[in-house]
Amino acid sequence: MKSILCFALFFVLESCHSSTKAYKNGDIIFQISLSAQSKAIQLATQSQYSHCGIIYQKGKEYFVFEAVQPVKLTPLKEWIARGKNQHYVIKRLKNAQSILTPKVLVSMQKEGEKFRGKKYDIYFGWDDQRIYCSELVWKIYKRGANIEIGKLQRLRDFDIDHKVVRKKLKERYGERIPLSEKVISPASIFEDSQLIEVERN
Repeated sequence: MKSILCFALFFVLESCHSSTKAYKNGDIIFQISLSAQSKAIQLATQSQYSHCGIIYQKGKEYFVFEAVQPVKLTPLKEWIARGKNQHYVIKRLKNAQSILTPKVLVSMQKEGEKFRGKKYDIYFGWDDQRIYCSELVWKIYKRGANIEIGKLQRLRDFDIDHKVVRKKLKERYGERIPLSEKVISPASIFEDSQLIEVERN
């Protein structure tokens, strides 16, 4: 508990002094993952971006809080290097300076801590037992800042007829695909009009 509180305090202090830096606490970063499921996600969501996380600053270093196996903080440079061609896009909430106050940022960080160490959810379920990347981002913003980033959809809303997508779904669910399962995709967060692009590589 002590380490969490110390990190939360550091999170606030760095937020108050990082206005001139390229990255800010709460920024959302997107990349093209090289994971086995990335192509299926791209096809199903009709977007090139298949992975995302939230940028945190700790001291002078930047990290990405992400849902992989398990949910963890990953050094930003390491996170970028892991993506296809090291390409990434960083987006920020409009008027973030006034909306993501130190109090709100601490609330978001505390919500994120509840997921730290949890297993990655290969079944894309909506409960909190396991969690996937865009679900982590959505729930931190919703529960910590009361902001919904991206449109919640059902699995049936995606393009699931492509053979690559169908194959991956069958691997995960067999013949019983949960078409009514609530889902938030990296693409939906990426396209949200509440966000502005601040950096691209």
